[in-house]
This record gives sequence, C-alpha cells and structure tokens, in this order.
Amino acid sequence: MHIHILGICGTFMGGLAVLAKEAGHTVTGCDANVYPPMSTQLAQQGIALITGYDPEQTKLTPDLYVIGNVVSRGNPLMEEILNRGLPYVSGPQWIGDHILKDRWVLAVAGTHGKTTTSSMLTWILEDCGYSPGFLIGGVPLNFGVSARLHGKDKSSIFFVIEADEYDTAFFDKRSKFVHYHAKTAVLNNLEFDHADIFADLAAIETQFHHFVRTVPGVGRVIANANEASLQRVIDRGCWSDMERFGSRANADWTLQVHGDGSFDVFFQKEKQGTVQWALDGEHNRHNALAAIAAARHVGVPPAAAIAALGKFENVKRRMEVRGTVGGITVYDDFAHHPTAIATTIAGLRQRVGTSRILAVLEPRSNTMKLGTMKAALPDSLKDADLVFGYGAASGKEALGWSLADALSPLGEKAQAFDNLDILSDAIVRAARTGDHILVMSNGGFGNVHQKILDLLAKTCQTK
Repeated sequence: MHIHILGICGTFMGGLAVLAKEAGHTVTGCDANVYPPMSTQLAQQGIALITGYDPEQTKLTPDLYVIGNVVSRGNPLMEEILNRGLPYVSGPQWIGDHILKDRWVLAVAGTHGKTTTSSMLTWILEDCGYSPGFLIGGVPLNFGVSARLHGKDKSSIFFVIEADEYDTAFFDKRSKFVHYHAKTAVLNNLEFDHADIFADLAAIETQFHHFVRTVPGVGRVIANANEASLQRVIDRGCWSDMERFGSRANADWTLQVHGDGSFDVFFQKEKQGTVQWALDGEHNRHNALAAIAAARHVGVPPAAAIAALGKFENVKRRMEVRGTVGGITVYDDFAHHPTAIATTIAGLRQRVGTSRILAVLEPRSNTMKLGTMKAALPDSLKDADLVFGYGAASGKEALGWSLADALSPLGEKAQAFDNLDILSDAIVRAARTGDHILVMSNGGFGNVHQKILDLLAKTCQTK
C-alpha cells in the first residue's frame, strides 16, 4: 500500500511513517515545515518529503491519505482530497487498523508522564526479552528512536504506545487513544489540559471513560490511586481487571523511599525488590510503579522489571543536561503544564540542594497560549531562585496575554522577555558558578539552550 501522510513531521505522524515503512508500505508525506530532526530521521528511512500542501500532490496517486490532526478544513491538499472523494483516514485509526491489529497493546495515558512511563515500560519488556514494538512521543535514550515495529524477535506480539487524549483529526473529535484497543491500559494521572479542545476537566474525564470502555474483560486497567479524577472515571464503569498504584490505602502497588534515592517496591504489601537508579522525583517513582505493574500483566516478574529499571537511561528532553560551562549546568526539559513545571523544579531541587536554580520558561502549548493556566504559573515556579519567561511578541507563537503580568506575583526574581537574544544575555549575566539553568518548553525554543552555552563560553574566555 502507498500512503501519503499529511502532517508527517509531527512526533506521532513521523513515528507512524517509520512504522509503516518498516511494515512494508510505500510512504511519502508532506508538512508545512520540513526541517530537522524529524526530516533527517524520515530521510534516513527513505521517505520522500514535500514541503507544503499543494493539491498537485494528488498526482502521486497513493492508495490512501493519512491525515494528522494538524490538518484542518481550508488546507488546500485536504480540500482537493475531499472534493475528489479520495480515500483518507486519521493517523490513529490507521495505526489501530494496520499496526496494532492482533498485537498485545500496552497503552499509557495521562496528563503527565506518558512518555517517560511508556519508555520505562518498553525498556523493561526489551531487557526481559519480549522484543516489543513501540511508538513514543519522545526518544528513549535506551533505544535512540521514537518508534519501531518489532525488536529482534519479529514474532513478538507486544506493542507499547503513548496514548494521547488529544483529538484524533478534524473529522474525528474522539481522543486518539480510543483507536488503540489496549489490552493493558495505564492511567497515570488526569488534570485539565488542552483548553483548545476541551471545555473543562469533566470533558476529558469522559474521553478517559471511553478509553476504559475499550479495554477488554481479559485486559487490565492500572490506575493512579492518588487521583480523584481517575476515580471518577473508574466509577463510571470498568469491565476489566484492575490494579492501583500510589500512596492511598487502596493501592496495590506502593513504595518506600530511601535517603540515597533508591526505593523499595511493594505489591499488596509484599516487598518485590529495590529500584536503584539515577532519576529524581516522586513523579518518576510513580511512573516506575505503573511500568512495573503493566509489565507484570504480560508476565514479567516484578523483580526482573525492577532490575531492568536500574539500567533505564530516561528520555531525551527530560531533565537532559545540554552542557556545563564554567561550573554552570544547562538542562532541557519538556515541562509546559504548571504541574509538570513544579514537579520538574522539585526534582532538580532534590538533586542540587541549596544551589541556585534559574528557571527559563516558554509557555507555548495551545492551553498556555489561551491563558487558561497563566494564574497557576507563579506558584509552579516559586521554588526557583530566578525566573526568566519568554513569549513571542508576534506571529503564531505569540501569547494573547501579558507574561510579565502573570509572573508579577514572583516579584523581582522574575522577568519576562520577547526577544531570545536579550533573554539569553540576561540569563548569562545573572548566572554564576554552581548555578543550574533549567530550560522548559514543549517546542524547540529557538535553540536557546545552545545560545546560553555559547554565551557562557564567551564570558569564560574574557575573564
């Protein structure tokens, strides 16, 4: 089959393209902006890319057009497809029909931690010989790629997928994850997000309820016992086996933390082993519990899963060290929701103690640009020593609200900028030996990490 993918450079659609090519399909695609790293990754797979959405692309005569959710009505190529009655389908539905069919799907859902938990789970299965396929919205450092059809064992039926609650396509407003037909479903947490498509938390809970309804009776739902929102979802109906993780009394999976950062894992109050690793933060420990529980559903003994996590290398852009110059360390992190921002800062604080943390934030998600979460920003950033916010002054990335006003409760320790060069210079002038510069954004942020490192190097040379 020849498929032509509209919106191919997105993380999900790019991963779909890799899986389709590996499965033996002919794959081409287009996007408004074709640029590295995704363009490089796809080119290495022999996938032809076209910049833009010219209707002339219909001359490629593919068997099917696969539509990403970045595409909307008015897109010239989409309009041509509709006018001519050409066959099309959403990305998630294509994945469900052509990649996940007849596989044991382990799907990880939640507002936060999907990528990390999916990566942990995939690595556990890999290390224990299950050769899983996977599609993850980041790059697990243990693998170096975000998607693959199979491991060494081509007969493996296991597939781990990051299960996003964002809508499927302009013609299918259900959440992506309802197309995956998970046999093992992880519900990590649930908060209000995606204000561009959901009116309130209750609307998202309904989508999670639909997800739970797709899990078969022989499947298993693994839910965070600490989340009242998830309990409301479960109370609406659950037809599968269920296990809970967390600190509540009804949790099946619990943990006990030691002073060195290691932690004991308990299942129904019986110790299963101790995780020894270099990751920080309570969120990562709970991600690990969820991954261990999910792996057990397919047959991995908890002790083996615990041993595998000792070799887990985390995910690119999750507290990733981009460089150290003059005793100043620069990190890159994907955090963009206030809860994730607070959790990320707390994890770094646990690691660096009383050393200064300079938080650098670009609020660029659709929810952030709408201003829905702006009132929560000061509290999420309060544990940083200095805060540098960036909001573009114009263009499609521009905020529709004043970042300076939103950060004003933080007083003099917070500044807002609309110019990347001025922002970078201000950060470097404020930084001193021993500081930790934490850059947080769900986009490329104009490669500000490297700008900061380059300026720090120049500063060191002139001293």
